[in-house]
Parts: sequence; C-alpha cells; structure tokens
Amino acid sequence: MQSWYLLYCKRGQLLRAKEHLERQSVDCLTPMITLEKMVRGKRGEVSEPLFPNYLFVKFDPEDIHTTTINSTRGVSHFVRFGALPATIPEKVIHQITHYQQEEIVDPHTPWPGDSVIITEGAFEGLQAIFTEPDGEMRSMLLLNLLNRQVVQSVKNTDFQKL
Repeated sequence: MQSWYLLYCKRGQLLRAKEHLERQSVDCLTPMITLEKMVRGKRGEVSEPLFPNYLFVKFDPEDIHTTTINSTRGVSHFVRFGALPATIPEKVIHQITHYQQEEIVDPHTPWPGDSVIITEGAFEGLQAIFTEPDGEMRSMLLLNLLNRQVVQSVKNTDFQKL
C-alpha cells in the first residue's frame, strides 16, 4: 500500500533527487514559498523550499524497495523513528498542499524604521535608520551626524539590519 515518507536530501540536491525519483514513478512533494529578501544587494522575491533539504515521497515499499529510493542521486537518507522510515499521515500532506501563503519577508530584510549598521564605506560602524529603497541597488538611510539628521544613499550590500 502506498504511503508518504520523508527523505533528507544532500545539500543543494533537492531538485536533482526529485527529478530522479519522478523518473522512477515516485510521487514527490516539495512545498515552495515565495519570500521577499535581499539577494546580492537587490531586494526581490525568491522562491524557496518550505522545508529545505526535505522531500515528501509517496510510494509502495513492495513495488519499489526503500534501498532503491535511498540510493537515488541526491538522496541522503530516510527520516526514521527507530528502524523503520517514518510514515507521514495523509492529513498532514493535505494540509501542506492546501496551505494559503501569506506575504513572507526574510527577517534580515530591512523595512522603513528598522535600525541598521553600516558595514562598508566612509560611515562604517555607524548606526542608521532605514528609510526607503533608492532604486534596485541602493537605499536611503537616516544618519545622526553631529546632532543633525542626514539622509544618505548607501549601497544595499554596505549595511545590515540589527
């Protein structure tokens, strides 16, 4: 009888494992989320796995043996409780597949009013307040210099959120 199992995949090889398992007629599920984050100094939306390195698979162990699945390229091992691979209830899979995604923002992405520290350039080491993005690669920061509020445009790679 077919059941859902959970696999742990090698780092960065989740999609490879999924592709090879689907070739073996194994149903695979990798829930993805879209979140807003800073990537290489640009603020943008990125699609990432909800559970990094984990892959839900559905197969019948009498048709396809667990060692065949375990030796597939990109797969590290089954998640186990004791000697047997853990089975995932159908109800849990149903909840994961019907999850309504909200807007998710990476906690390291600054929002207006957040405190940041400048890590590069002439103002290195100073704390500032993030005010707004200034194009794709820069942002406006509010600095307190000599008891005066100064707005300065800084590259997104030159500061980080506190």
